Amino acid sequence: MTRRTALLVVGELLAWWAGLALLWLVFITSVDTVERIVGASAAAVAALSARAGRRAVTWR
Repeated sequence: MTRRTALLVVGELLAWWAGLALLWLVFITSVDTVERIVGASAAAVAALSARAGRRAVTWR
């Protein structure tokens, strides 16, 4: 994996994570430390799944 490819992968994962974490914050009513940890973790898992799904569809 080249450096450019690695940066693109990280960028894609961060973009997915940011969007999904923001969506999580929109849907919850109280924002405390536990909710932030759970939301960040769930967004990270979902970002990995979204990237894997996109790769499966586009064959990249």
